[in-house]
Amino acid sequence: MSDDEAEVVYVKRTKVLHYGSLEEQEKRRQESATSAGSLAGDAIKAGIAAGNINISSGKTEHMDIEEESESRMEMMEEFERRKRARHINVSTDDAEVKAHLRQLGEPICLFGEGPAERRERLRQLLAVIGADAIKKKRLEEEKQRKKDEEDNVTWYHEGTDSLKEARLWLAEYSLPRAKMRIQKALTEKYMSDTQRNAQIQELQKTVRSLTNECSQIGDTRPISSCQFSPDSNMLVTGSWSGLCKLWSVPQCEPIRTLRGHSCNVGAIVFHPQATLSLEDDACCMASCAADGSVKLWNLKSEEPVADIEGHAPYRVSRLAYHPSGRFLGTCCFDNSWRLWDLEAQEEILHQEGHSKPVYDIAFQNDGSLAATAGQDSFCRIWDLRTGRCIMFMEGHLKGLLSVDFSPNGYHVATGSEDNSVRIWDLRQRMCVYTIPAHTNLISKVKYQPEKGNYLVTASYDATAKVWAHPVWSPLKTLAGHEGKIMSVDISPNGQYIATSSYDRTFKLWAPDL
Repeated sequence: MSDDEAEVVYVKRTKVLHYGSLEEQEKRRQESATSAGSLAGDAIKAGIAAGNINISSGKTEHMDIEEESESRMEMMEEFERRKRARHINVSTDDAEVKAHLRQLGEPICLFGEGPAERRERLRQLLAVIGADAIKKKRLEEEKQRKKDEEDNVTWYHEGTDSLKEARLWLAEYSLPRAKMRIQKALTEKYMSDTQRNAQIQELQKTVRSLTNECSQIGDTRPISSCQFSPDSNMLVTGSWSGLCKLWSVPQCEPIRTLRGHSCNVGAIVFHPQATLSLEDDACCMASCAADGSVKLWNLKSEEPVADIEGHAPYRVSRLAYHPSGRFLGTCCFDNSWRLWDLEAQEEILHQEGHSKPVYDIAFQNDGSLAATAGQDSFCRIWDLRTGRCIMFMEGHLKGLLSVDFSPNGYHVATGSEDNSVRIWDLRQRMCVYTIPAHTNLISKVKYQPEKGNYLVTASYDATAKVWAHPVWSPLKTLAGHEGKIMSVDISPNGQYIATSSYDRTFKLWAPDL
């Protein structure tokens, strides 16, 4: 090394350790500088005044550790979700993907979404709720389905001894009558076509000549029901005033006023053997009203001979005698119908099955079957000997208001609020014909009592119509009432048709030959 070159001396700076807060030390330094009147203190003051130096107020600032931990947890959860999504196997069948989305309650398709995006959406959804969510959902649905099936199982409870005796009696009563009906049908089957056609043509000619024989103001309120006596010599009417009246046929002269109901009478019917083999002082008629009362009448007194209790406060819309006359069926607005044994003077059957009020009831001529029409738009056929519902008639769009059995025993007519009449065949267990009968609801349907060769329908369009069996072509329109027709009946001898109306009148129609 030459002498000219100066020796370089390296000075090692000592490290200064500061304890405590730097802000506090800086503050003390400033205070000391200020007290000494140093230029550095003045410079710092000038920097603070200029806004170039910011000094905190002494409060210690710290990072929000909780917020940092939450964001870190969210990030970890997102990584875990993506990891699970990569390991979830999703079907490549788009229909199956849609089915899984529907099963999970998610929309099966979003706007602008393709099969690949839909599949990825399902994958991400399963990553959130779990890969086995579909399986769990399927198991829950299967469990619910089994529970519903268990709830729908038909169950039975033990009936009373009186019900058992009544069913045995009904079987013994109906079997001989069914045998007679079948023999009669066989006899008519072997009748020559010429003779059969001649009888039908003669009957249709008679029906086409029907005219208004008599018109009578029956009450001060609408007449809701009318029915001929079994001997065709009397007509009984029921009114919204609560009065029932007997009239002579065909003179239409009042015979007797039956007083007992205090509100709208729904229907009044004759005992099948009244005026024939039954005494006049026996129970010859039955009526029902909107307050749930059912009363029994004879042909001699103006007062009821008995009351049937058990329906109140529900309305009783219609009632009908069993062909034997021993039983009475009533329709109640508690969605059930009842069968009463008039000899034992007790209710032997309280039958449910409709989901809405039962409006009308009819018995087959054999006495083995009953048909009930409900406001739930369904009709049910019941076997009185076993208590089972043997046929469920579904097809009307609105509630049913009337039902009637044909004398042949296997045809049933139902009238509905949908303005149509349906003809059902019990042998085929189906509806064989639908008649678009009227322009308003059908209030009553009635078959010809003897052979069922024609059907009469009454409607709120103020007309009644006669339809030919089996082609169901219109034969005659009975027009003349000023208000809606509420009931119609055909006399047992086939000579008269009676209609009762909202205009407070009833009319007799007879052939003009």
